[in-house]
Amino acid sequence: MKYGVIAGIDKPVSRLVFGSLVATGRGEEEGYKLLDAVLAQGCTTFDTARVYGSTDRILGSWVRDRNVRDQVVILAKGAHHNAERRRVTPEDIAADLDKTLEEMQLPSVDLYVLHRDDPDYPVGPIVEALNEHVRAGRISAFGGSNWSYERVRAANEYAAEHGLIPFAVTNPQYSLAPQREEPWLNCISIGGPGGADARRYYAECGIAVLSWSSLGAGFFSGRITRENAASWTEGYEEQAVRCYGSEESFERLDRVRELAAAKGADVPQIAMAFLMNQPMNVFALVGCQTPEEFASSAAALEIVLSPDEVAYLDLLRDAP
Repeated sequence: MKYGVIAGIDKPVSRLVFGSLVATGRGEEEGYKLLDAVLAQGCTTFDTARVYGSTDRILGSWVRDRNVRDQVVILAKGAHHNAERRRVTPEDIAADLDKTLEEMQLPSVDLYVLHRDDPDYPVGPIVEALNEHVRAGRISAFGGSNWSYERVRAANEYAAEHGLIPFAVTNPQYSLAPQREEPWLNCISIGGPGGADARRYYAECGIAVLSWSSLGAGFFSGRITRENAASWTEGYEEQAVRCYGSEESFERLDRVRELAAAKGADVPQIAMAFLMNQPMNVFALVGCQTPEEFASSAAALEIVLSPDEVAYLDLLRDAP
């Protein structure tokens, strides 16, 4: 496992962030086994969210039962929109954080991330509210998921102007395959040509980039090909083809297979290595179903790609 640094977090942050929904969705006993196995492989960082059902409760129970609170970094998300309105106000943030801490039966989480944004709501009160939660000891750092880089920049400019703590992380979709259709409403992606300005800003400012759907929802799982793409009519594979399966991304997939063969790796590992060889402070959220899948993803952290190879994978040059 490799580790990085996130401002405000005084523990090693594993470059792979485990999506705890995968484990908790199978019940406590089986979920605990997968969480145990991932922790044993060096993962320190675990993701949960208010909209993930019982994940807050089960992850909190596992942390307490295993007595690992000092070892792990808990990334909790709240302030997701609902059918009635966007819920990104100081009151909604406080209510969701209260509920998360209540269900986890913990006094604090390490990293609190707003699951969505409301671009019409001013950033100032949001930054002020999150700083209050830091001062109260309920969170150590914070950020935004599915926030545009312009909004993240505005929030951090406000923080700088008022002597406040800025966003430490941004949590967009990012993978080698650019997103061509939103899998859910109000998603922000920084992949492909359309995300170049965001990636440039994040590289310059050094903010931690926590990518979700890091393998394009399984587009780079190794199971999807041009030949079988139309056969996937349900589940994550259907979503992967629909949201990430452009002709350009199938060309990217061909190049991933080529480099995988040359380097003795597999498709998911090369696609993950593409992220980890970017000039940004990248951490990848992964939804591994088994300890073996997690081990394979961790091995990808050891793969070094040259700048030319990275550009080749992203169709920016004709040869690696």
